[in-house]
Amino acid sequence: MADAGIERERAQNLWTSFLRKVDPLARGAQLQVDPRFSFDQIGGLAAAKEEILTYACAAESPEVYSHWGTLPPTGVLMIGQPGVGKSLLARALAARTETPFLTVDVPRIVLDVVHGGGKAAELLQSWSEVLDEMPPLTAYFNELEFSQAQEIGHRRPDLPIGPIMDFLLELVERTICCDKHLVVGATSHPDTLRRAFVAPGRFERVVEVTPIFPDDVIATLQIHATQAEKRAGRPLFDEVDWPRVVGQIREPCLGDWVRILHAVLRRKARCEAAGESAGPVTTRDVRDEVDRFRQAQKHIHLTDGGNYV
Repeated sequence: MADAGIERERAQNLWTSFLRKVDPLARGAQLQVDPRFSFDQIGGLAAAKEEILTYACAAESPEVYSHWGTLPPTGVLMIGQPGVGKSLLARALAARTETPFLTVDVPRIVLDVVHGGGKAAELLQSWSEVLDEMPPLTAYFNELEFSQAQEIGHRRPDLPIGPIMDFLLELVERTICCDKHLVVGATSHPDTLRRAFVAPGRFERVVEVTPIFPDDVIATLQIHATQAEKRAGRPLFDEVDWPRVVGQIREPCLGDWVRILHAVLRRKARCEAAGESAGPVTTRDVRDEVDRFRQAQKHIHLTDGGNYV
């Protein structure tokens, strides 16, 4: 087995042992030992990609920082609306640096710890131990502004904010203290994020993830259309006029645009299953699905970046 394969197996074994020890306190943390994903699979976001690739040097070529008389940032914080690609950028960073991808769903782990009845110290100790033993990885703290996350119902006044903040800051710092790991955070609510997260020694570099409209939307749709055809092993799309599809419609985030595209493909699959005619996807097909999305928005409250009915 190649060295990389041995390291991945070692990372998985260590993580499995950790989960057994702390379950159910860390159900919000997941390890993907071989995150195969490329920056080329993300549409647009050129400025954010450049920032994240710069941070990749901390793992790929750490000597370049000293060559320029500086040090890599201890951590990088991505800010941007839900569904713009923050998690994809973090995953692409892990793939680029050939490191396992550790995702920490902050709102979920907050609830786990709150419901765990004062076992935060136990989790922190086990967390430090497993990270010390782990091979280099990319740790991603998703939605640091936990108090506004939809997963916990937005603005929960019943949560003990002070103790939770102490716990999260300690979790982040213990991760950053392991110099071999890359540490990335993200939030969709930078306006209310506590400044303690961006203090020196924590998330020192802030990266704004903001798609350029309509170019990044079109690039995203084209990438996912190509991927769908590759999976199907045949052409699926007619000459779709992507600029016309996007038009001046700014409501859907990039994630919702991808869901709209797949909704079109699923509608075609349903037609085929019913024995109906299902020709290639046209501009009209996609625009009709966009209209359904916008109509649904008028009647229901959508989750950020979520699907629609």
